[in-house]
Amino acid sequence: MLALQFSDSIPRYALSKVAGKGKHDIYWGRGACLQARDVRPPLLPSQEWLRVRTRYGGICGSDLGTIMLHASPSTSVFTSFPFTLGHENVGTIAAVGNAAGDFSVGERVVINPLLSCTVRGITDICTMCARGDVNLCQRFHMGALSPGMLTGFCRDTGGSWSAEFVAHRSQVLRVPEWVSDENAVLVEPFAVALHAVLRAFPRNEETVLVIGGGVIGLCTIAALRALGSTATIVASVRHRFQAELAEKLGADLVIRGSKDAPAEAQLVEAFGATALKPVLGKNVIVGGARVVFECVGSPGSVDDALRFTASGGTVVLVGLAGTPRGVDWTPIWLNELTIRGSFCYAIERWDGRLLSTMDLALRLMGDGSVDLGHLVTHRFPLRDYQTALATVTNKRSSEVVKAVFEFPA
Repeated sequence: MLALQFSDSIPRYALSKVAGKGKHDIYWGRGACLQARDVRPPLLPSQEWLRVRTRYGGICGSDLGTIMLHASPSTSVFTSFPFTLGHENVGTIAAVGNAAGDFSVGERVVINPLLSCTVRGITDICTMCARGDVNLCQRFHMGALSPGMLTGFCRDTGGSWSAEFVAHRSQVLRVPEWVSDENAVLVEPFAVALHAVLRAFPRNEETVLVIGGGVIGLCTIAALRALGSTATIVASVRHRFQAELAEKLGADLVIRGSKDAPAEAQLVEAFGATALKPVLGKNVIVGGARVVFECVGSPGSVDDALRFTASGGTVVLVGLAGTPRGVDWTPIWLNELTIRGSFCYAIERWDGRLLSTMDLALRLMGDGSVDLGHLVTHRFPLRDYQTALATVTNKRSSEVVKAVFEFPA
């Protein structure tokens, strides 16, 4: 079967790093670390595993960060090469191991991609997994599987950028028949947003700033509203189509910068803040939002998140981490800010019970609290991956929100 795989070739990495500056298609060209290959479907690691036939495989910002070599090399210790990309998924069960539980061939499912202790066959689970923080598992590099934090970054599991991949029974979530494939493929990014919001849930009288109009930023707005928050939401986005979606999903005020009305000036006015000009550098902002969800991960967006958080406030880093340059950390010290990382999803306490964030995402979709299916704007067959990647890296002209690789139903 055809699969899009990422290798750890140092020559390819070095060539792409140099030649790719200002020319994105280098990262999926002949000399790139990303390669389309004909591979055998991965074997079931044990009889507790299932085989899933992909319907949709989402193209995520973290996938792009990997392909375009933006991700920090520090995470490479928790991957194994070559891996088939794709952790956002919806599909049907194609085969079931003898000890995989009561799942049946043909059932429609999504997979929680975290490869924590239980998935790895580790019975003496780590302290993080024991308390429900499976996203902080201490053994992503151990057990019966090769290293990998997620399906789509482990050579043994495959990923949804191929026709089939495998999953442990503990990862499998049935999709209610009334939840569309388009919603189901967004369970994973919606769960990312839910986890971030639940760990820094604002008070109703507070003002929240969401930086970024991509899928994670839009899902963060949707998560706040689906969980019942009536806090004032200010969203800072780049494109007009993102602004329209942010407003539709529940933002009270959407800000797009322009030559005549820079985003900074609009944010200052929105928060009733004051902009002070230092001797050198960007304006110092006095005032801001009590909670800021940074959903981009670029140096500029991280810097803005710190500047526009009110004294004593909280910044939640939801966007893909990296090694940002040009970020002034002074506001953290000067304004006694709390900085929270937010990675993936875990076991959450919600409405008096404990459940996985992805299970909560499916429930909110299933009961009609949120509909995100319209965010899937582009579909591509896997063989057209170069066109797909060119499309998602040129949002201004393509107006892409969520692009997916589509496989026959």
